[in-house]
Amino acid sequence: MGHKPHQSGSGSTNLIVTVPEYINQGDLHQRQHTQCSHHVFCLMVRVSDIPESQIEFSAIRASGPGGQNVNKVSTAIHLRFDVKTSSLPETVKSKLLELRDTRINTDGVIVIKAQKFRSQEKNKLESLERLDELLQRSQYTDKPRRKTRPSRSAVRKRLDSKKKQSSIKKNRGKVDDY
Repeated sequence: MGHKPHQSGSGSTNLIVTVPEYINQGDLHQRQHTQCSHHVFCLMVRVSDIPESQIEFSAIRASGPGGQNVNKVSTAIHLRFDVKTSSLPETVKSKLLELRDTRINTDGVIVIKAQKFRSQEKNKLESLERLDELLQRSQYTDKPRRKTRPSRSAVRKRLDSKKKQSSIKKNRGKVDDY
């Protein structure tokens, strides 16, 4: 897995990332840039940036339908990723641990069980994709809110409609005949 800057024809620099074999090449996403501050862009950490040695896979027997195959073959995958001892940047670690997700236990270990498919390889890819989604969700930041004030015409329209509604309600009283 390597990173190298690549100069494109338009004069901008792109980051080219070589992706490990365990990432599904068909589902490979472009590297996403998120706006960290007003003018600074930072690179999002993805599963492809994590060394394989830090992700632990174990095959277990899947539950649910599948006939005799379910009882014989261990096709489900348990993915375990220790956030605290990982090589992730400290900011990403803290954001991941702050997430209120049931897959992150009190020790800071992410446990993902994938058993959707009947093959171990597909379940392994699915567990990596779900870990990637969790990483992306933890790094997403909302755009900062800019304070605005209503325009004069909007204030005038609101007050006019309040006056109109007030007069309608005031005139709902009993009619006195003299």
